[in-house]
Amino acid sequence: MKNKIVIGTRGSALALWQAEWVKAELQRRNPGLSIELSKIKTTGDKILDVPLAKVGGKGLFVKEIEEALLQGEADIAVHSMKDVPTEFPAGLHLAVICEREDPRDAFVAAMSGGKFKVRGFDDLGEGAKIGTSSLRRSCQILNKRPDLQIEQLRGNLNTRFRKLDEGMYDAIILAVAGVKRLGWENRITEVLPYEASLPAIGQGAVGIECRTQDDEINRLIMPLDHIGTSVCVRAERALLKRLEGGCQVPIAAHARLEAGAIFINGLVGSVNGDRLIRHSIQGRPDEAEALGVQLAESLLAMGAKEILDEVYGRG
Repeated sequence: MKNKIVIGTRGSALALWQAEWVKAELQRRNPGLSIELSKIKTTGDKILDVPLAKVGGKGLFVKEIEEALLQGEADIAVHSMKDVPTEFPAGLHLAVICEREDPRDAFVAAMSGGKFKVRGFDDLGEGAKIGTSSLRRSCQILNKRPDLQIEQLRGNLNTRFRKLDEGMYDAIILAVAGVKRLGWENRITEVLPYEASLPAIGQGAVGIECRTQDDEINRLIMPLDHIGTSVCVRAERALLKRLEGGCQVPIAAHARLEAGAIFINGLVGSVNGDRLIRHSIQGRPDEAEALGVQLAESLLAMGAKEILDEVYGRG
């Protein structure tokens, strides 16, 4: 049995929190196991002055970490599931999906004198500036409020809060999970309901990738897999794969298990928010991925294909 393993991770505070959490869980189950974190800078971390949607390509936040796995420089990679492409390089696979934190989006208003300037999204004034780098978020925001100004927001969580506090935005939209994990929960003005902002595929979940043939590592990490989360996230990812979506496309989905069934909501939106196509499906959890594909087919038939062709510059 290996007595030392290396975790490949991005170097942001949130990525390190996730990697440290996985490290602690593995050591709790395997006392005496030595675990080292290897911080790897990804393409997405290097390009900070361009909107991600314009950078293009899939796997902006995982490619270099996957190369470290393939070269044997890391044994496992810990990722935010919403950054993980639906296709893997030969020899690698998604072995584990850990229990999900709250998958919803958080509305964070600017503060003045220790108080939020607005009580929630619905209280925003005409033409207010909203910071987000996500096409998925901006298309849903603009669908409700076409008057709002969407401003690009990149950088780690600390940078995003700093920019908000410096007055660059009236509010910003972030994932609840990341805000909670880094202890900024008191900054959340309002948690947006799914009807207002359907989350990114896999949002709130942490995934562990490793070499397919490394039996020992696969056995070691398997206890961290959370079956309920895994079923839901794999359903969402099946929808994303059928829609050929990268992580920077206006596609959203959320699956949940309830009363022995799986319920999946999906959405495709135009970049300017003038068209939002929504649909939902329910069925047996053991058909989760097939249901995800079926929901994607329904969205395509309802007009999502035209929207995605525009986004990808096809046709």
